[in-house]
Amino acid sequence: MNHPNKNPFTWVEIYVENMTRAQKFYETVLDIKMDPLPMPEGMGEMEMLSFPWSETGGNISGALVKMKDMNPGAGGTMVYFTCDDCSIEESKIEAAGGKLLQPKMSIGNYGFCSLFMDTEGNKVGLHSMK
Repeated sequence: MNHPNKNPFTWVEIYVENMTRAQKFYETVLDIKMDPLPMPEGMGEMEMLSFPWSETGGNISGALVKMKDMNPGAGGTMVYFTCDDCSIEESKIEAAGGKLLQPKMSIGNYGFCSLFMDTEGNKVGLHSMK
């Protein structure tokens, strides 16, 4: 069945080399608590930490993922985290070990965004309406 107004996004995976370092970075910058996800049998050596989510919430969720043959790095997937004001999260990036790539900038009627590199080398965005 075709659902033209349905948001197709449901899950995001950010690949990491060092789970402890990546967890500390995202928990610090986004002021969140991440939880381990149990891995089903047969998944091999795979570790996942989930971003907060609610089954009744309107946003998608995702996880930090450490697994063989899935390497972090810029240029693959671009993920944006929603914020009340991206300048707040942006101000925590460098102290948490990341690198600010693009300070908060206007994207017209679509609000504002910032871009950063996390501790694992992933390019990630922040988005807010103010």
